Amino acid sequence: MFASIHALQPALLSLLRIVSALVLFSYGTQKILHFPAAERVPDVGSMSWIAGLLELTLGFLVLIGFQTRAAAFVLSGLMAFAYFIGHASRGFFPAQNGGVAAILFCFVFLYIVTAGAGPFSVDAMVKRKQGVVAA
Repeated sequence: MFASIHALQPALLSLLRIVSALVLFSYGTQKILHFPAAERVPDVGSMSWIAGLLELTLGFLVLIGFQTRAAAFVLSGLMAFAYFIGHASRGFFPAQNGGVAAILFCFVFLYIVTAGAGPFSVDAMVKRKQGVVAA
């Protein structure tokens, strides 16, 4: 039974990467592209706007699985900063200070740094093509 579950691990890694990046990407689209519409959008050049720009651009790279480890590394750090700058000062418990998403994103992207993009990614496609060219 566990052997068949283990066989799904590469595909589920890609799924985890895609879903996590898509959700983070949506935060970037809201801050930078104002879609979906938000009550308050950050001022251009503000710390929140810069975070949105990183969420948009690096979130897209992780979403498609291109330069995934580097993009996920920066996003993991961004989410750690987001937690400590924006949430931790409001209380110790993440459920009370609003920092649950930031913590989860931080550690999911940290895992992706170590695990890679998975088989359904541009990185994997490039690696397969390089293997074919080298053969």
